[in-house]
Amino acid sequence: MPEADKDVYREPPRRTPAPNPQSSVPNPLDLIQKVFDVAVDAPVTAWRNFIERQHAKNKFYYYHRHFRRVPDLTECLEDDYVCFFEAEAQWERDKKVDEEIVKIVQERLAACSRREGKSHFQNCAGEMEQLKTVIKAYQNKYGDLGYHGNARSCLMKQKQRMLAERKAQAAAEATH
Repeated sequence: MPEADKDVYREPPRRTPAPNPQSSVPNPLDLIQKVFDVAVDAPVTAWRNFIERQHAKNKFYYYHRHFRRVPDLTECLEDDYVCFFEAEAQWERDKKVDEEIVKIVQERLAACSRREGKSHFQNCAGEMEQLKTVIKAYQNKYGDLGYHGNARSCLMKQKQRMLAERKAQAAAEATH
């Protein structure tokens, strides 16, 4: 050790006991540790490395489940109950998505009102119009269905709304 570095690299204390490596009896803890490493740790580590390599090949993102679009009730055959079930499940997923869209737009409007304070009526007019549009679309599709609404009742409501629009259009053309 150079003389100039003695303050930086201090020597260890002199009274530290040094291990005695000349013992004729092996340490039993070393033997137990080696047996554990060979019998337990090595196979577990090898298995985990194998599994990690397999997962690295096939990355699977479990937090976004993608469902394929299934035909709605208008495209199902008369006695195709599996198609009816899939259409109902698709309708429920679509309803949940539409509910989340309404919630997100409401949260955006609330954040804008908190951010703008007293002048939120004029500064958040775009968010208010967007919320009105989203709520109107949601009510047109799912309003008046009640708690037990399903895809069939929603389809019938849509059909009745379309017939009413056609009647109104025909009445408007007849008056002109």
